[in-house]
Amino acid sequence: MDSMPNQLHILFFPYMAHGHMIPTVDMARLFARRGVKATIVSTPLNSPLFYKTIERDRQLGLDISIHNIKFPSAEAGLPEGCENLSSLTSPDMFPTFLKAIGMLQQPLEKLLEDFHPSCLVADMVFPWATEAANKLGIPRLYFNGTGFFPLCVFDSIKRYEPHKGVDSDFEPFVVPGLPDQIKLTRSQLPTFIREGSENELTKLMDEISESMVQSYGVVMNSFVELEPAYSEHCRMEIKRKTWHVGPLSLCNRDMKDKAERGNLSSRDEHECMRWLAKKNPNSVLYICFGSYFNHPAAQLLEIAMALEASGQNFIWVVRERKQTKLAEKEEWLPEGFEKRMEGKGLIISGWAPQVLILDHEAVGGFMTHCGWNSTLEGVTAGVPMVTWPLGAEQFYNEALITDVLKIGIGVGSQEWSRCEQKLIVRKEDIEKAISQLMVGEEAEETRNRAKVLKEMARRATEEGGSSYSDLTALLEELRALETSKQECAAD
Repeated sequence: MDSMPNQLHILFFPYMAHGHMIPTVDMARLFARRGVKATIVSTPLNSPLFYKTIERDRQLGLDISIHNIKFPSAEAGLPEGCENLSSLTSPDMFPTFLKAIGMLQQPLEKLLEDFHPSCLVADMVFPWATEAANKLGIPRLYFNGTGFFPLCVFDSIKRYEPHKGVDSDFEPFVVPGLPDQIKLTRSQLPTFIREGSENELTKLMDEISESMVQSYGVVMNSFVELEPAYSEHCRMEIKRKTWHVGPLSLCNRDMKDKAERGNLSSRDEHECMRWLAKKNPNSVLYICFGSYFNHPAAQLLEIAMALEASGQNFIWVVRERKQTKLAEKEEWLPEGFEKRMEGKGLIISGWAPQVLILDHEAVGGFMTHCGWNSTLEGVTAGVPMVTWPLGAEQFYNEALITDVLKIGIGVGSQEWSRCEQKLIVRKEDIEKAISQLMVGEEAEETRNRAKVLKEMARRATEEGGSSYSDLTALLEELRALETSKQECAAD
């Protein structure tokens, strides 16, 4: 750990969803390793997800801790214990969840008054955090949780509205004003953009954009070499200070940290490693669609048939829910599938040690929903991807993977959804994408490009690398601000 005078105290405030908490906790740990006193603001049912990791860091001498605030489930009209996006049992609960999130403003302001930290790093979903911090003269850093590329695509679509110039939801259009020619369809855009109607979500997105502009600056889980043209484009368009601090997943070096990142694995990590150890290098396809989105049973059946037809080894993570519990898998697996796939496939229900699996030499491909965390984890492992975006900004990320970086093959997903797809991707399209990615000359070229990016990512986070240097510059700037405040107070 770097020894630094005038220790900074930074509060990290993640949105209560796995995809947001995981990188924010990694960021707090990274800052703590650079001499910062890091406090993660969480809630009673969310902090156990990363408590053990933080305790291991504390035992190593890092100044890092968790401070819990009450989550207003009952006050907002949610069932008790509903403190995380994954705990919502219906999409209809989402507006109420957002209402509960908004009720955290007062507890956060009280914390800022009590702790008066040097800086607040708050998730984009808390637009009011900028005003709360500014009231007390505390710089608020905006954490988006995605990369520069999706941010630029979103900005261009909002600015130029190219989707309004096509006649159907499935007619491609070019997103204007970007360094590369990026094509999308209206069906791949979020509902609030596609329909253009004013509602709570569009209002929130406008507030989020405004809070970014009013913030002290933006920290990004990315590295310069991944998307250089887009980090520059973003700086020119939004005119905010930005710092690359990623890939944040690389702060997990210990096997336990990798295995428990985000949650405890539902299958022993040693069992996964033993299974992978029996496979040849680059022979296993890892399949995971994140912690929030669901596939209907009919889609899972198509995936199963495609896996069998492809002849590839696989690890398939299936999200736990009533329709997909392994006890009821006869609903979504072909008859006799498990017997035929014995030794060739491993199905995991629930949470998997993703970083650990992707890092294994036997894994040669990653079928992913293109969430930003998963995208970066694939990049840092040097694993090419079969892309299957489902919602959020994932269709933008797919374009980065397939069209810009050229380290992935799409299955042809066409439908943006908040929680569950309705359009079924057929077995033949899935099998074709798997085969293109895993075997043949083209697959080797894709894999080589992915390995080059892996080395770039690792160098970026090492001393002297681009992300390491960006973080150094940020901490020096925050220390200068803190010193200036102390001198003003002393006068």
